Amino acid sequence: MNFDESIGRAETIIAQLEQAQAISMDEYKRLANEATALLKQCKAEIDGMEKNIENI
Repeated sequence: MNFDESIGRAETIIAQLEQAQAISMDEYKRLANEATALLKQCKAEIDGMEKNIENI
């Protein structure tokens, strides 16, 4: 999954969690963990780009 897809998926999950009236706690936890992993992946990409820019 590329950066834009990861951000989009994380945003979708966050919207679901904000309206989480009809999902189980297990599903809430699964979605929260997925969003966290996606955001960590995106942050790592951003950090890598920043290091590349600093080295120019």
